[in-house]
Amino acid sequence: MTPYVLDARAWQESWDRQQEAFMPDREHRLDALLDAVEAVVDSPTPQLLDLAGGTGSISLRALDRFPEARPTLLDLDPVLLTIAEASLADRATIVTADLRDPEWADNLPQTGYDAVCTATALHWLPADRLTTLYAEIRAVLRPGGIFVNVDHMPDDGLPGLTERLTGQARDRRDARYRAGAVLSWDDWWKQVETDPTLAPPAEKRRQIYPGGHNQDWLPPVSWHLDALRTAGFSEVGTVWRGGADAAVAALR
Repeated sequence: MTPYVLDARAWQESWDRQQEAFMPDREHRLDALLDAVEAVVDSPTPQLLDLAGGTGSISLRALDRFPEARPTLLDLDPVLLTIAEASLADRATIVTADLRDPEWADNLPQTGYDAVCTATALHWLPADRLTTLYAEIRAVLRPGGIFVNVDHMPDDGLPGLTERLTGQARDRRDARYRAGAVLSWDDWWKQVETDPTLAPPAEKRRQIYPGGHNQDWLPPVSWHLDALRTAGFSEVGTVWRGGADAAVAALR
C-alpha cells in the first residue's frame, strides 16, 4: 500500500464528508439508487455507467453490492478523476468526457449498459442540453436497462414547505461550517490546491471552467419526468424523495 493510495482514501473520505454537509441523507439516496439498479439487473457482473461520477462515490458503493462488476466512470473534472482513479484502481474503467458535448458517448468503451446512474451532478447543465442528454443516455442503455438520476428536484405541489425545508437545511449546514465540523464546498477546493498531487489537476480544472463551475438550474421533478418520457423511456417515476431532492428512474 503506497502513500498515494492512503492519500486517495483520505481525500475520498473528505469529499464524502463535505458532500454530506449538503445532503445529510446522502447514503439513503445512494442506497435508493442502487436498490433500483439491483431490482433490474439479473447478473453478478452488471454493466454500470457512473455518469458525472466525480470521485467514484456511486462506483465504490456499487462494487460493494456487485463485487464482480466493472463500472465505467465518466467525468470531466481532473481533480475528481484523479481521486477516482486512485480510489478505484483497476476495478473500474475511467473515461474523461464532457457531457456538454453531444459526442460524449463516443468515448465510452461500450454501449448496452444495464444501468446508467448519476447523483447531484446534472443540475450543472442548462435545460436544452439536459433534455437532449436524456435521449443520449437512453441510447447507451440495453433494452430494459435503467437510468437513475438523484438530484435537487423540488416537489411541484409543496413550494412553501420546500422553501422552509431548504432554509432549515441551510441553517444547520452553516452552523456546522461555523463550528469547523466539516469543510464547505469552497474550503474543500482550497484544501485541494495545497495538496502537491492535486494542485496540478486543480490548475487544469481552472482552465476547463474559467468562469467557475456554477451553473445551477433546479426544475421541479415533473420537468424531469416529462423530459424522460419525451426521450422515449417506457417507464418513468420517482423512487425516492428527501426534502427538496428526489431520485427519478426510467426504464428503456
